Amino acid sequence: MATNLVGDTAVLTGRSLTHIVRSPDTIITTAVTPIAIMLLFVYVFGGAIDTGGATESYVGYLLPGILLITVASGISYTAYRLFLDMQGGIFERFQSMPIARASVLWAHVLTSVIANLVSLVLVVGVALVMGFRTGADVGGWLAVLGIMTLFTLALTWLAVIPGLTAGSVEGASAFSYPLIFLPFISSAFAPTDSMPGPVRWFAEHQPVTSIVDSIRAIFAGRPVGGELWIALAWCVGILLVAFALAMLTYRRKIS
Repeated sequence: MATNLVGDTAVLTGRSLTHIVRSPDTIITTAVTPIAIMLLFVYVFGGAIDTGGATESYVGYLLPGILLITVASGISYTAYRLFLDMQGGIFERFQSMPIARASVLWAHVLTSVIANLVSLVLVVGVALVMGFRTGADVGGWLAVLGIMTLFTLALTWLAVIPGLTAGSVEGASAFSYPLIFLPFISSAFAPTDSMPGPVRWFAEHQPVTSIVDSIRAIFAGRPVGGELWIALAWCVGILLVAFALAMLTYRRKIS
């Protein structure tokens, strides 16, 4: 029987989404930590942080970085679910069925994208309650959605690798901790101008800063400039490398 990648992926994605619907605490947990960080920085530290003359409120200045932290937090569940499927023998069972092998991974990836987008909506909703306002039009919001979807895809394929290779549940999800920490060494919480030399150099040349600056400019209704192309280059580059490594790892695991 001929395999159908799209159809098989749709069926398996439905399976994964059913698990999430039955256990919505994963989405809630993904959103809780970023929301807690946003509340802490806005209401405790916000008044003491100099944003370098930025015209938006601090919650508006902070929100792009919080969105990235939300995704970095959410992809740990992708690695976790993949690890459980590997340990539970689901992959071996699927290999005995007439389905496209790659559909198993794509189902987990698409589930991650959908679940993370729901978490992002929750975070933006809380930000609006806290006073976030934006001058972005519909096109601007679609641009932000596109950037965040691409970023989520890139990190999700990165999460596939530890999900397939980890030796324990902790190892499968712990890889996301450095990714959650990365926005703290960027322009997400404060301008990089105030940072010491080596830290400033790192902050200005890592992917989070260009992505955050691009989204912040879109929300403020300002011209984005070259930062957007740098952000897209980072996302596409990470996506291509992570996808290639994930597929290579998958083939070795199921061969």
